[in-house]
Amino acid sequence: MQTEITPPSAGLVRGPVVGFISLAAAVGTAALYPLQPAIAEVGGALGTSLASVGVALACGPIGYLCGLALLVPLVDQLSPRHVLSAQFGALAAALALNAAVGQVWLLGLVLGVVGACSSAGAGLSSVVGRLASADRRATSLGIVTAGISAGVLGGRIAGGWLADLIGWRGMLGVFAGACAAIAVTVLFVIPPVAGATDRGYLATLRSIPGLYRRYSALRLAAMRGTLWFFAFCAVWSGLAVALSEPPFSYSAERIGLYAFAGILGIAATRVAGAWTDRVGARRVILCGLCLAGLAGAVLAFALSSTVSTLVCLALFDAGLFAAQVANQSTVLAIEPGAPARFNSAYMVVYFAGGSLGTAFGAAAVERVGWTVTALVTTAVTVVAAVITLLARSGGERIPRGIQGAVQG
Repeated sequence: MQTEITPPSAGLVRGPVVGFISLAAAVGTAALYPLQPAIAEVGGALGTSLASVGVALACGPIGYLCGLALLVPLVDQLSPRHVLSAQFGALAAALALNAAVGQVWLLGLVLGVVGACSSAGAGLSSVVGRLASADRRATSLGIVTAGISAGVLGGRIAGGWLADLIGWRGMLGVFAGACAAIAVTVLFVIPPVAGATDRGYLATLRSIPGLYRRYSALRLAAMRGTLWFFAFCAVWSGLAVALSEPPFSYSAERIGLYAFAGILGIAATRVAGAWTDRVGARRVILCGLCLAGLAGAVLAFALSSTVSTLVCLALFDAGLFAAQVANQSTVLAIEPGAPARFNSAYMVVYFAGGSLGTAFGAAAVERVGWTVTALVTTAVTVVAAVITLLARSGGERIPRGIQGAVQG
């Protein structure tokens, strides 16, 4: 097992600083989602179809993926507070511009920039991985991940509420103002440390694919993380389709309320971080995946009961969010002095798995029904647990047979 070397800058973020970083991560992540509940209003204002607005909204996640690959590594190349201040400033400007657009193509173009800049949450996670003390890294990461999770949930809720209250353009103006405030505050709160590597930016980008060849811990983390994020996104996208069809035929507003089940997942990230520091990532990951697998199996047959469905969704989210905190902590610990490129490599693959899961869940429910879809996602979660169980303790080696089976 590799011996972790504590970087000189470790221990610079703690307490209120971690709390602010979590808040900033929430605001940055939320900026990707507020237009989703207002799609009809946007289409009416721009005089275009909902399908066209939907295509424009899809530019946000594409931009986010680009941001993970291209912007997150910068927090190790340059001073993190200057990089993140510039990123939040660009995010504020892009949101303000989106509030003034009059063409759907321009909306999509600017949403791509919004998506790229909203990857600031992943950049903030890298900062915590670098500047938190080794014995508090997972705990601090859990707090930041809770902020990111709250942003995913709160962005849609706040976006819908503000759009009803002041219109979608005014709503984007509020988000732009919040991001501008974060851009200024970051300069005063995040410690003034320099870049952590002498490697050039382009050399860093070229090195990222090679990290998978060199570090088995990264391969293991990415493999299992991609599997369970595929399952997570498949369940939520499939659930929306299942509830919108007979015999339920729920409205979009009612379906959206199911997202409140994710609140338990947000709480689980903080608990998981603390327990990862105490008992290690492997145990937390296994416990989280077991909980999610059991909840997913019950969820396959519980859709007719709203209470049972909400309970299962809450446990499912809590298990996978806990596993994510522990799993990401192993990635950030590979090279704690400069973790951003490892985080970038992990998150790009992780997010790609989620995108495939979103597409699979919606299509599978239409073709084979909710029960089969939920059972398939449960099986995927079980595979992630088996990979973790059979890997050598410490998470640095994937059993050859399992690796070949998954890759093949």
